[in-house]
Amino acid sequence: MTRPDPCSFLIKQIHDELEKRANNSLREKDLTLAQMGALFELKSSPEKQKPLKELERLLHIAQSTAAGIAVRLEQKGFVESFGDTNDRRIKMIRITPAGEECCQQAEKHMHETESLLLSKLTETEKLIFSDLLKKIFDSLK
Repeated sequence: MTRPDPCSFLIKQIHDELEKRANNSLREKDLTLAQMGALFELKSSPEKQKPLKELERLLHIAQSTAAGIAVRLEQKGFVESFGDTNDRRIKMIRITPAGEECCQQAEKHMHETESLLLSKLTETEKLIFSDLLKKIFDSLK
């Protein structure tokens, strides 16, 4: 009798495969997952901008990493940086229309990947799976 793989091992394998697919897709656009994470944070912001310090906190990255991401995204035309009007010491980052278009393309790819990921499940199984993942995630908080 074969022993089933531990759930954590299967979750890791799924994560690795999804990450590989995302990186392959982003490589065509000369982007990284971290850069896309920053773009998504900016796009979801009501004003489409955030202080660089807040991006560091939201993405759980060091100041130097956030600064590097901002510089590379600005070089690619996906964001623009500027000083806060009230406090010029605060560096602000704003997503550009090109950055928003990049997010739309990435969202489309993510939707296609999720459809593939869940393609063997029935609609009921998809709902149950989603609920179970939420419970598991909540148990880790």
